[in-house]
Order: sequence, then structure tokens, then C-alpha cells
Amino acid sequence: MAHGDVTHLEIPVGDLERGQQFYADLFGWSFASPPGFEEYPMWQAPNGVSGGALTPREEGFTQPRSVVEVDSIEETLRKVTAAGGTVLKERSPISETSWWALFRDPDGNEIGLFEGSYEG
Repeated sequence: MAHGDVTHLEIPVGDLERGQQFYADLFGWSFASPPGFEEYPMWQAPNGVSGGALTPREEGFTQPRSVVEVDSIEETLRKVTAAGGTVLKERSPISETSWWALFRDPDGNEIGLFEGSYEG
């Protein structure tokens, strides 16, 4: 992946099992939860390229959210605030080799950020 690529799509659902069954039946997506992230079943499309995750619907997270890979979350968040956006979640670890953050653009859209590698 290159800087600025959309890495995946997070879809909030009310019931993880029902959501997995729905999208598996509808689009043929397969699901697997990473170790330690059972409440984050990740989906892979049959094309082997598109993917994302289902996540429990929470207060304020009711619409799908794109996640964009960046070289530096800190630098990207500085640009977000300079351009009129709002940081919702500072850089936080996912694993030893990857991090995430969350911001809202000036129009109210939530976008996730990913930095790191997919191993570890």
C-alpha cells in the first residue's frame, strides 16, 4: 500500500454474527477475527483485494468509515487540524508494528488513519 491508499472499510453493525452472515451471503465475503480482536471480524472480498471489518455499532459511529494508510499519523493529524478538521482519537497502538487514529473532516465525516505494517 502507498501513502493515501484506502486500506479498508469499517461497517458498524448491531449484531456481529448477523452482520457476518448478511455480508457473506450478499457479497461472498469471508471473515476472520485477528487474535485479541474478536469484536473486530475482518472481511475479505472474493477479489482478494478489497477488505475491511465489521465493528459493534456505538454512540456516534453509525455510518461506514474508510481507513486511509499514511506514512505518519502525527503529521497527518497536524494537517487535519490546520485544514479545519478535528482529531477524535490520537495515534494509538494496534500491535507492535501498527497504529491507528481517527479524525472528523470539516463536513462531519469520520476517517480512520492507519500507519505501520500488517504483521505483528
